[in-house]
Amino acid sequence: MKAYELLYFVDPASTEETRAGVMKRIDVAVSENGGKVDNVEDWGKRKLAYEIDKLTEGDYTLINFHADPAQIAELDRVLRINDAVKRHMIVCRSDRD
Repeated sequence: MKAYELLYFVDPASTEETRAGVMKRIDVAVSENGGKVDNVEDWGKRKLAYEIDKLTEGDYTLINFHADPAQIAELDRVLRINDAVKRHMIVCRSDRD
């Protein structure tokens, strides 16, 4: 398994239930085929460099996890169809294998 890092943000006006639902869905997508979430950091509200969907702030979360490369496509698909997630980025961390 390889080490990955996922950074995403949601609308800061969204409810705590919405944020928990997003986190639960990510956890399920990662751990389905033996992946493991290593660390979750809640960065809180940050100002965006430019307006996205009429938002000037985002509530950021950083997740470090280990997964098979085949799982990344499914995780990306899950994040794309989730309306609560405004933007996301998944990066392979070769320094943490």
